[in-house]
Amino acid sequence: MPDPRLLVLFGSQTGTAQDVSERLGREARRRRLGCRVQALDAYPVVNLINEPLVIFVCATAGQGDPPDNMKNFWKFIFRKNLPLTSLCQLDFAVLGLGDSSYARFNFVAKKLHRRLLQLGGSALLPVCLGDDQHELGPDAAMDPWLQELWNKVLELYPSLLGLHIIPPGTPLPSTFTLRFLQEALTPLSEEQPVVLAAPSRPPSENQPFLAPMITNQRVTGPTHFQDVRLIEFDITDSGLSFAAGDVVLVWPENTAENVRRCCRALGLHPDQRFTLQPQEPGVSCPVRLPQPCSVHHLLSQYLDIASVPRRSFFELLACLSPHELEREKLLEFSSAQGQEELYEYCNRPRRTIVEVLCDFPHTASAIPPDYLLDLIPPLRPRAFSIASSLQAHPNRLQILVAVVQYQTRLKEPRRGLCSSWLASLDPAQGAVRVPLWVRPGSLTFPDGPGTPVIMVGPGTGVAPFRAAIQERVARGQKGNFLFFGSRRRDQDFYWEAEWRALEERGCLTLVTAFSREQEQKVYVQHRLQESGPLMWELLDRRGAYFFLAGNAKLMPAAVSEALISIFQEQGRLSGPEAAAYLARLQRDLRFQMETWA
Repeated sequence: MPDPRLLVLFGSQTGTAQDVSERLGREARRRRLGCRVQALDAYPVVNLINEPLVIFVCATAGQGDPPDNMKNFWKFIFRKNLPLTSLCQLDFAVLGLGDSSYARFNFVAKKLHRRLLQLGGSALLPVCLGDDQHELGPDAAMDPWLQELWNKVLELYPSLLGLHIIPPGTPLPSTFTLRFLQEALTPLSEEQPVVLAAPSRPPSENQPFLAPMITNQRVTGPTHFQDVRLIEFDITDSGLSFAAGDVVLVWPENTAENVRRCCRALGLHPDQRFTLQPQEPGVSCPVRLPQPCSVHHLLSQYLDIASVPRRSFFELLACLSPHELEREKLLEFSSAQGQEELYEYCNRPRRTIVEVLCDFPHTASAIPPDYLLDLIPPLRPRAFSIASSLQAHPNRLQILVAVVQYQTRLKEPRRGLCSSWLASLDPAQGAVRVPLWVRPGSLTFPDGPGTPVIMVGPGTGVAPFRAAIQERVARGQKGNFLFFGSRRRDQDFYWEAEWRALEERGCLTLVTAFSREQEQKVYVQHRLQESGPLMWELLDRRGAYFFLAGNAKLMPAAVSEALISIFQEQGRLSGPEAAAYLARLQRDLRFQMETWA
């Protein structure tokens, strides 16, 4: 009988799949099962033929795309030359995380499950399809699936049956030890900034470029409900290069007020310094944390204290709580039966980690600092479509940022961490530097000089199309058709003067939809329908590409329906034929979408 060991591999875009994977790792260790947890692209995929038991946890990003940290694995596992007996010794299970409002719900998990079977793997269970749209989130599907998974694992390793399971209320050892230094506290004003950029290589997640912010300009009218900013960075000598459709990633910072509140709740002084020591083999210290590090740096630039906590946060908090009443409530929130109440307390009002710590003061003040990195997830970079072309703006990078702010039943408005932080920075008040780097986006524009491009970008969805139009005009590519929609011409018509100038030069055909300027609301899909003959001519006879960017909620489906209607009316296609025509455009990458929730 082989030694019981489990490998958990995850593909995560926003951190949820990683959180679920770490939960699996904890549950395995409670069952005395050796377990490693790794991102798919950090794992040497050729070693998969030697693994006896692997759980894959995969999110589906965008329109059925694999997350960024599993794209290399994805290419490898679908290589046509892999023998169909490659994984015949592998027992596996696939847990998917997706959103059923998208057409390709959990596409990555479903496709991976089929491919592993094709390569000879044995599935312990059918694929689990976690759904963000369920009122209890992915846990509704995951909880029963995980229970069945552990039953199957015990069948594979009966030697585990006689071992004592570490009960859920007992904390596992922390991943790191924080050793506080006895030196005199250094005032934060004297704390040296961490130099992250390395000019010898292109900027990356671990070594971003500290880009000077040049302008931070509000581009919506003073009475408009939303604050939208055009922000420009100087990227001279950064080594950054990008094309239309690429995205820039930004490391945000937590607000000074949230850092103060968190320090008070945890009973820590912001100027305290510590060194970090890993407690588990194979675990290294986070690259983004200096050694030694201050509590202020940890809470302001590394831990995501303003995020809405996941169920795993309450599980560990319950283990660490010395207060009977608080512990009882935390155990309820972390149980399968308590998920509805947890949703009402935490997810519906978007309550943050800082606020939860303040709500459970006796527990918060008793948290051993060693557990902070297990308890609170790390900050994640935020992605923005690049809204400028290097041909039009050499050594510059521009983004269009809608500042997120909304009200829930909580007194304090909910604010988007990165958008609010960027909006608060004022380059006129002194040097402002923002850590950033670039990666390819999901939109790829055609190179052919005679290929027309149709772009539908309502609201801030127009950002990547500004970069594309600038780039195409610089190359002498005409046939640029832009459908732009917003509420009012005088409040949120981004780059109106620029579009009008390009129209006059014959470089752009602009179609607008201002939804609130007439009694009957008009959206981009209505303008598309009105332009039906032209759309059919461009797509069917001139080989045009069609691009769509913006909010994922209703607009993509409405635009797709408008196109299918055009294909029926102008192309005389039946309903199924029109749907197949659209699917073919998608398959040939002549219909591409970039949407966000």
